[in-house]
Amino acid sequence: QVQLVESGGGLVQPGGSLRLSCAASGFTFGRSAMAWYRQAPGKEREFVARISGVSTITNYADSVKGRFTISRDNPKNTVYLQMNALKPDDTGVYYCYSPPAYWGKGTLVTVSS
Repeated sequence: QVQLVESGGGLVQPGGSLRLSCAASGFTFGRSAMAWYRQAPGKEREFVARISGVSTITNYADSVKGRFTISRDNPKNTVYLQMNALKPDDTGVYYCYSPPAYWGKGTLVTVSS
């Protein structure tokens, strides 16, 4: 069955960096678009970034453009989210997503001094 397992979350100071990973299995990873979403405390889940399958075209939420980079390593069935210049507003649980409806369990990112 499809499995998405996120890792790399943690506590970081404002201005710091983290790299999240999502290990995928159970489907043809290289052909599938992948995305990251996040959910802050008390808020709805929101889109962060997306990368297409074969062409690796990327899209970002306006709030993270220029600071976050999504990438993928198809031989490793892994998608990454490099997060730089982190802000307290970036705090939340970050989820890996694969269409049509597969979600990981999430990894918590806390940006605080």
